[in-house]
Amino acid sequence: MDHKALALTAAKARLLGVDMVYTAQSGHPGGSMSCMDVLTTLYFNVMNVDPKDPKNPDRDRFVMSKGHCSPAVYPVLALRGFFPVEELKKFRSIDGHMSGHVEMKHNPGVDMSTGSLGQGISTAVGMALAGKVAKKDYRVYSILGDGEVAEGQVWEAMMAAAKYKLDNLCAVVDVNGLQIDGKTCDVMPTEPLDKKFESFGWHVIKIDGHNFAEIEAAFAEAKTVKGQPTMILAKTVKGKGISFMENNAGWHGKAPNAEQFEIAKAELEAQIKELEG
Repeated sequence: MDHKALALTAAKARLLGVDMVYTAQSGHPGGSMSCMDVLTTLYFNVMNVDPKDPKNPDRDRFVMSKGHCSPAVYPVLALRGFFPVEELKKFRSIDGHMSGHVEMKHNPGVDMSTGSLGQGISTAVGMALAGKVAKKDYRVYSILGDGEVAEGQVWEAMMAAAKYKLDNLCAVVDVNGLQIDGKTCDVMPTEPLDKKFESFGWHVIKIDGHNFAEIEAAFAEAKTVKGQPTMILAKTVKGKGISFMENNAGWHGKAPNAEQFEIAKAELEAQIKELEG
């Protein structure tokens, strides 16, 4: 896909994601919108996956470590063809299996059930190590939140990944600067992330997480790195694409009301129309 097509797909995924949260009147839209461009690029231009064979042992793996951002994962998987878009209506519904946190048993294409912060990236490290032991060529990708990296388990995973020289592992921190209780710099300051990850033995790349050229270039660079894992620090906007959600911590885990949904829908539909033109 060219970058315009990626932007169009990401805009469609954002519309599906906010519709899911509105329909369920529950979910986490803010951090889902911020990582949508990275996730779309991964599934449509970077990862070796096949919707017709989602359990292929040679496929690339993805773990959404900030597992509450299922309104990003499920729409991208649906648009990629892993399951029908109509199934998104079952999100957080008692009649469906599409849980509020990313779930692998009932949703094709999901490689790991996540939700407890820190456990996702730890699992990704295990997957990458397993690939090395089995002499497989697959790569493992994971997205973390910048609030999530305050978890001690994250840094244990960083140490292990460096120790085992997991150059088949590429993680992304969605650096939107906000978490459920406010600014990350106020809740638990984690910067300078680049120096910290470098000191833990990772190759670090800093990008604009909404610039598709930079996103693609970072993933391409990661594939050339040998002997160490790669960490992409993607600067993003929480609630990206929806004016009243952007840079607003209050939209971390809240559903829009009918009036707000119509505004969000109109804004995203306008973006889609412009990109289709």
